[in-house]
Amino acid sequence: LEIRKDAIGAGHRVIIADALLATGGTAEAVVKLVEKLGGTVAGLAFVVELEFLSGRKKLAGYDIYSLLQYAS
Repeated sequence: LEIRKDAIGAGHRVIIADALLATGGTAEAVVKLVEKLGGTVAGLAFVVELEFLSGRKKLAGYDIYSLLQYAS
């Protein structure tokens, strides 16, 4: 994953949107990038969440929204 150093600055609030929440690794990496640049993650949004892979655990403490959840 990459982001320009000047894309997000101190005090910027960011919503991270992705198609899928599985293990949470990609979303966690994006959260780290945003915060490293001084931004604040206002929330994360996903179209599909695979609940059985427990991706929310890696993103504990953040507001998470998903349209569809699959338990197994």
